[in-house]
Amino acid sequence: EMIASSFRDCQAWRAEGLPLSTSSNEACKMYDAILTQYVTWRNDETLGGVEGCISALKSADPDFVMGHVISTGLELVGTGSSVLLNERLASAVKRTVELGQIQQDITTRERLHVRAMEHFSKGSFPKACDVWEEILVEHPTDLLALKFAHDGFFYLGAQTQMRDSVARVLPHWKPHMPLYSYLKGLYSFGLLETHFYDQAEKIAKEGLALTPEDAWCVHSVAHVHEMKAEVEKGLKFMESTEKDWVGCDMLACHNYWHWALYFIEKVQIVMRYSSQVHCYQTVGLASGAMLDTVDACSLLYRLEMEGVCVKDRWRELQQRTEPHTDDHVLVFNDLHFLMSSLGAKESGGAAQSQRLLEGLRDVPEENHQHQLAGSVGLPMCQALLEYDQGNYSRAVELLQPIRYRMMEIGGSDAQVSPNFVNHQGFQELYGL
Repeated sequence: EMIASSFRDCQAWRAEGLPLSTSSNEACKMYDAILTQYVTWRNDETLGGVEGCISALKSADPDFVMGHVISTGLELVGTGSSVLLNERLASAVKRTVELGQIQQDITTRERLHVRAMEHFSKGSFPKACDVWEEILVEHPTDLLALKFAHDGFFYLGAQTQMRDSVARVLPHWKPHMPLYSYLKGLYSFGLLETHFYDQAEKIAKEGLALTPEDAWCVHSVAHVHEMKAEVEKGLKFMESTEKDWVGCDMLACHNYWHWALYFIEKVQIVMRYSSQVHCYQTVGLASGAMLDTVDACSLLYRLEMEGVCVKDRWRELQQRTEPHTDDHVLVFNDLHFLMSSLGAKESGGAAQSQRLLEGLRDVPEENHQHQLAGSVGLPMCQALLEYDQGNYSRAVELLQPIRYRMMEIGGSDAQVSPNFVNHQGFQELYGL
């Protein structure tokens, strides 16, 4: 359990070489509390969760630059909202940038954090990651820069960078440092996404030996078993660790998604579906978190491929995705929204599919997603449409030229490719 007194005050941050430009100890502690919950994937109710800590931080010092960076940055990396459509989020970004300009005495590191957040808000993910990496050269123990970079590289499908970003800073961390063990999970995930499965499992297990409730380490091991087709091992591992990660509300739903993949592979999912995946109906959809929403789309799509009738669930899910049709924050998200609109086409989804594709063609040029939308996103979306109509050979024609670029939409190996190649229609065409 987190105890407020254990969080770092002004002096503690200075002692670590990461001074924060505020005179409020309370603001410093709340910043630490938010960072801790972000890294541990857990809203701590005793602290009022992330939202409660953000409120307390802003009350303690309304002009604390890094307070604005972390609160606005977290909303941005959540990808659930577009600055082009959400005026409140756009003005939060503007306020953060203004504070960075007005306050002449903030540190270079803080100034770079503001710049990275601004780049990210404009969809310039590669530039944002460059700036976070620049921070880490001078400040390898800046965990916010490391975690933001990790998420940024994930959205770019930049697997090698995701691994090396953590590998470079690891020698500068010592076991006594706050949240040290959580670097194991970050590093492990980069290793597995670059196909070093045995090493990834070893590092994740080291992390779990230190902190059994590290949901990202669990997630990493789940990936290893998935990629090595170790279905039985995966099932046993998820079941034996569930009690440790079920309380990590920001990631639990995604870990259940991984657990469900093993059942699909074992073709037992139909029997276990209602009990095992109720998290999508309760935890997942109730949370409104974008990760949970896209996971639900992905799982229903895979179940449908296996011949399970999920019509009613599509309708419910489409109500969740429809308001995000014009966001275009991530092509990865857009593809999942398209799955849900195709699934619910009998109840208004067809118009949503059309709107989504038209919007993708009009993504602003300065946005990194613009290039991606044209070269990778649209062919993938078109392939989904063709597949939905039973035109498998046309779907394959669209996917074949970009099959080695699919990772560029972000996500993991486990998320991106199987949706397209696991189905019998595709397997026959590919000669699998």
